[in-house]
Amino acid sequence: MIVRTPEERAGIIEAGKRLGAVLEQLAAAAKPGVSTLELDALAEKLIKENSDNTSLKGYKPEGARRPYPATLCVSINDEVVHGIPSAERILKQGDIVGLDLVLDHQGYFVDSALTVAVGTISPKAHELIGVTQAALAAGIEMARPGNRIGDISHAIDSMAKDGGFAVVRLLGGHGVGHSVHEEPFIPNAGHPGTGTEILPGMVFAIEPIVNQGKASVILGPDGYTYRTRDGLLSAHFEHTVLVEEEQTLILTRRSSEK
Repeated sequence: MIVRTPEERAGIIEAGKRLGAVLEQLAAAAKPGVSTLELDALAEKLIKENSDNTSLKGYKPEGARRPYPATLCVSINDEVVHGIPSAERILKQGDIVGLDLVLDHQGYFVDSALTVAVGTISPKAHELIGVTQAALAAGIEMARPGNRIGDISHAIDSMAKDGGFAVVRLLGGHGVGHSVHEEPFIPNAGHPGTGTEILPGMVFAIEPIVNQGKASVILGPDGYTYRTRDGLLSAHFEHTVLVEEEQTLILTRRSSEK
């Protein structure tokens, strides 16, 4: 597994700060009447203003029929992840919208996501968002030296189940640093004490994806957008973290989280 050098850690830390600031502005812009394409354009503008590079646009994951066509993934309501921005997709009062973004700062990649409320949302949607945030916090708490990847997975799944929700097992977190996706894969459900040992210097993107109903998802005809099979809501939160000997640093933390 990849353990980062001090120079790499410094570069990834700086990249995380930049991504956190961009996502902060995107979250504030997610208002009724705004199209998902407008959010995508804003994401690209903010990244390039700081002389950084977009990472998802043109990225072709294994098995994909074509490269991803946008800078930002925007997933509304029952869209789980990887929603492609469109001028026709207009945010409405009561929607919940997932914003997922990868940024490249001088060759250092970081990945983060959040789900935001568009205006006033239902109590159940609010609860789903809160539990997914708590699942992320629980997973990060387990990302410490001497633990294993399964400890992160189990913590995420347990928090979702305790809230009456279900994690998406098909998708999960991953290593990150010099590319969009690196080893190890971090499932959102698993057994404590299993998987790769966590060492100081490792960098992970931990990303619980939690459904209001059942865990099963379907892939849409665009080849990227996953939806809940039962049509109920889904929420997604993600941070890039750096495991250090004394503590685990949340690199993509937004100012509103402090």
